[in-house]
Amino acid sequence: MRAIKVIPVLLLLGLLGWLGIPAADAMEAQGLPPTNLQTVSAEINQLFEEAFAATNAADFVRAENLWSQLLERQPDNPALWSNRGNARVSQHKLQQALTDYAEAIRLAPNAPDPYLNRGAALEGLGRWQEAIADYDRVLQLDPNDPAAYNNRGNAEAGLGDWQQALADYRHATELAPDYAFAQANYALSLYQVGETQSALRLMRALVRKYPKFPDMRAALSAILWTEGRPGEAESHWVAVQGLDPRYADLEWVRTVRRWPPAVVAALERFLTLS
Repeated sequence: MRAIKVIPVLLLLGLLGWLGIPAADAMEAQGLPPTNLQTVSAEINQLFEEAFAATNAADFVRAENLWSQLLERQPDNPALWSNRGNARVSQHKLQQALTDYAEAIRLAPNAPDPYLNRGAALEGLGRWQEAIADYDRVLQLDPNDPAAYNNRGNAEAGLGDWQQALADYRHATELAPDYAFAQANYALSLYQVGETQSALRLMRALVRKYPKFPDMRAALSAILWTEGRPGEAESHWVAVQGLDPRYADLEWVRTVRRWPPAVVAALERFLTLS
């Protein structure tokens, strides 16, 4: 995966994590021309440190500003364009992010990460086929990139092609067994295609491994409720409320987290006690 493309699951789960965008693209790690650190001024080094720190702290407004300052000094550095695009995606400035990724791709057409990141921005705009084309390009450049398989599954899910999405999520988990987001997407898609018990087994396994994983606890609450196990469902929901209250917002679950329709319907039944 070069630099790991997923935010650790125990952090607050935001849009970047779900889509598989790295918090910040490391210069060498994404196959982009590295900066010769021995010749870079102390001022630029400081800006780099601050930009990565702001990104890792999820202060994306400040991160965008810092990446912009760096671009004024190094406009031919494709990693900077890609990183600023990531900061803009996190603020839902998707069109501006597309411009940044296009410039990163122009400067480094054989670097996979700008395509991966642009695909995620295209997903945010509902441009599923274009996103899939970018993920296909990533896989041409790096056939074993689990984030590309996960993200392509997301775009295929956007098209309603759940069997193909399921296959891509499964392949992502085979390539990276600890890729919790891909495992979660695979579990949710199993439920969507009617493999309820397989979905439950995987969700339970993920909660055992990651007790603070609100996505799977919320999904278990929804599915266990529909399976007639209200006590267990409520127990998981208590944890969800303390970890991430966004799961009580069906619109967020449907349009931002983008759960499959069957799981959203199950959550709605749980929340309305129906």
